[in-house]
Amino acid sequence: MAVEPDEVLADPVLESRARDLSTEVRCMVCQNQSIDSSDAPLAKDLRILVRERLTAGDSNEEVLSFLVARYGEFVLLKPRMSVGNAVLWFAPIAILLIGGGFAVFTLRRRKKLTKADVPLSDEEHAALKKILSQGD
Repeated sequence: MAVEPDEVLADPVLESRARDLSTEVRCMVCQNQSIDSSDAPLAKDLRILVRERLTAGDSNEEVLSFLVARYGEFVLLKPRMSVGNAVLWFAPIAILLIGGGFAVFTLRRRKKLTKADVPLSDEEHAALKKILSQGD
């Protein structure tokens, strides 16, 4: 763990909350690592900030909201579901459904065009009879 002794809070309850929150916050330098396990200077600053906010009386949700307001949704290792990122979650599904619908529509249309039961006109019937009689 990257938490240094000078960062640890005297109150074990607050320290436990700080450690829990630190596992949910992304190190902006390491990106796929939490600030709890990162040795980067920015991660240390964020750990200290989390502890300061908890000491000031903020709830866990208020601390996370403060970090999101300051650094954006990317700071969370597990982003919250919101209208802004719902597009990112559901756009691939929507594209697949639209593409599948378009494929079904196109295939049905093509099938109808190839299986058209349109009778031959008199000219076409005469031309076909002429072609067939030439083969004899």
